[in-house]
Amino acid sequence: MADKETGGAPDTGSSPFDDPTLQMRRERPSMLESEDDLGFDNSALDNSGYSAPYAAPTEQIHQPAAAGPVDTGQPPVVKARRGTLDLGLLVLRLAVGGILIVHGLQKLVGLWGGPGLDGFEETLREAGYQQPNILAIVAAAGELAAGAFLVLGLLTPLAAAAIVAIMINAVLFKHELEPGLQFFASEQTGFEFEALLVAAAVSLTLTGPGRIAVDGPRKWATRPFLGSFVALLLGVAAGVCLWIFGR
Repeated sequence: MADKETGGAPDTGSSPFDDPTLQMRRERPSMLESEDDLGFDNSALDNSGYSAPYAAPTEQIHQPAAAGPVDTGQPPVVKARRGTLDLGLLVLRLAVGGILIVHGLQKLVGLWGGPGLDGFEETLREAGYQQPNILAIVAAAGELAAGAFLVLGLLTPLAAAAIVAIMINAVLFKHELEPGLQFFASEQTGFEFEALLVAAAVSLTLTGPGRIAVDGPRKWATRPFLGSFVALLLGVAAGVCLWIFGR
């Protein structure tokens, strides 16, 4: 309220709300004090002093790529399920390797009614082999070692190739005793049993020992290719050369 004694001036001790016009007459600063508030800087001006129509951004926003498989242009690798394949190869290895171990011990130490080294040496001499005393030890020990390696699944292609070489000589030896094709095991010189062992050894050379083997973690043990063919050819060549040049 105005004070009559002061000539109409408002009383300083009164509340500002007594004269609402006081608040309306206050100067309010502009909301944009300077060009800085507009985001302008010297880089946005061209040589003439006027603002450029476009100012290049000072930085780029990096957007990370979405997580997911990267397209390499190659088909995805699918791990094949082997099922009972490894178990079947283990059974085959144990059967063939076990038979070779038994035959090797029969020839080497005469177990289970075997001929022993002396009897085996005499058989080789009658078959016409040269150095039958050395060949008897090498053949008996090789048969035993090949069977043991096959059971363990260690160096399977070489072990199976050695069995192929041994069985080739066994078949040719029986054919030498009595010429003519006598296949069935019921006949005296039938090679049915030896042919079955050769087929099993060839199969193991081409398939590998499977994962349930000492060499199981190696790639060639489950997916053999050229190395198996080479080992098989070496086994066949060794058997034929032994028959031709060892007699």
